[in-house]
Amino acid sequence: MLFTSAIRHLPWLTLLVLLVYGGKMKIVEEPNTFGLNSHLLVQGSRLQARVKPSPVSGPPHLSRLAGKCFSYIESMYKYEFCPFHNVTQHEQSFRWNAYSGILGIWQEWEIQNNTFTAMWMREGDTCGSKNRQTKVLFACGNSSKLARVSEPQTCVYSLTFETPLVCHTHSLLVYPVLSEKLQEEWDEIEQARYEELITEQGYNKMLKDLFEEAGFLKKNRQQKWEETPQAPKHQSLEQCTQDYEKQRAEIERLRSLLTQHNISYETETVRPSTPLIARPSALQDQHLRGDTGIIADL
Repeated sequence: MLFTSAIRHLPWLTLLVLLVYGGKMKIVEEPNTFGLNSHLLVQGSRLQARVKPSPVSGPPHLSRLAGKCFSYIESMYKYEFCPFHNVTQHEQSFRWNAYSGILGIWQEWEIQNNTFTAMWMREGDTCGSKNRQTKVLFACGNSSKLARVSEPQTCVYSLTFETPLVCHTHSLLVYPVLSEKLQEEWDEIEQARYEELITEQGYNKMLKDLFEEAGFLKKNRQQKWEETPQAPKHQSLEQCTQDYEKQRAEIERLRSLLTQHNISYETETVRPSTPLIARPSALQDQHLRGDTGIIADL
């Protein structure tokens, strides 16, 4: 009976408690970023990219991946890879400050031995004193999907993307993708290397410049404008004569090297006694670097 009476008067008791202690209630306000990080929002509305993605480049058959995104869930995190755009990470949690961030924005290819070996996504969200970046490796698979995600170094991620578009032996070769003009330039670079007319360092530098011109590598933003080198000034006639003899000896050495390998050359005469070497009239050694592959069947 007593219990029934207490239940009947419970609303009045609750109101009395609120009136007595209402003046002592304290509201605690905390920063709320749920609206920025909520996985319910559209990705583009909350993630701010540091830079714009580079243009689509590389094997033409991979361009069909542009505009698509592929997801991979591991533990509490969802990773999204959008080829030629970016890589993002989203914490699958209902915490008010659940993490969502950019792990990298499409920048350039990694090229080794005439092969596109990986995509580099750089300039991601800040991570201490540097920015997050991701290396995307390609592997043959029955369908296009993200297969693995890891973080081999702090704030440096590695993704493996499987797709049937790279199953053909020649699907990731660089040479067939180049324009005819750049292919000819590469032939000349290879010929000069074969004849030992350039050093290995010079060879790598020339290839890097060629890949930058093709749009496969991102040009250094801090690259300075190259001025036309001016001829050295000589302080005396003796110094001028010494430099002249050095250049003449180098010309003779190059002539002997060309003659040794039966490479024809033409000469121009500035002075009767000073022949200058012109470029080889034709390349005698064309190096096969693979065909374009049966891309249409992939």
